[in-house]
Amino acid sequence: MKNELEIIEKAKNGDRKAQVELVLKYEKKVFNLALRMMRDKEDAEDVMQETFLTALRKLHTFEGRSQFFTWLYRITMNISLQKLRDRNKENAMVSLSDPDIESIHGQHLSEWPAFSGRMMSNNDFRKLLDKAIKELPAIYRSVFILRDLEGLSTIETQKLLDLSESNVKVRLMRARFYLRQTLQKHFQENQFNEQ
Repeated sequence: MKNELEIIEKAKNGDRKAQVELVLKYEKKVFNLALRMMRDKEDAEDVMQETFLTALRKLHTFEGRSQFFTWLYRITMNISLQKLRDRNKENAMVSLSDPDIESIHGQHLSEWPAFSGRMMSNNDFRKLLDKAIKELPAIYRSVFILRDLEGLSTIETQKLLDLSESNVKVRLMRARFYLRQTLQKHFQENQFNEQ
């Protein structure tokens, strides 16, 4: 297998075969991230296409200081966030501005709950979770998706979204809190529990 840096250098020099190789290597990962952000297959396909067009156009700016996929992830996130802002301007103007780290001092939110396999395989529950994630403002959704669904570390998320570490933690806390409240309300109303 060819060294990725060699493929990138060839792609930078206009080698179409190398460019196609990069797209094929990462298209599934980019699509999955876009789908988690956009919550719509067609929108995710648009984001994926725009991501690769942007990446190939700006490939000359990739200096190799980070992993290529980290660079591609950031492009995907930026395009997704812009599309979400354009789609729903009021979500971009979240009335609950990010609190200072001091304002959450003393609040304890346990880790995101581990849902049982039975719950996760329940179609109604999955739809509810998808709907709740879709309703999250984009600034919180992006952090939640990267940290809790994609499994990235706080530092990786911080770098990808160009945020401070405390901002990542605050946004994740707020996303988890919102989702927990939404799901608990559903559990209480529908007795959606393990018996």
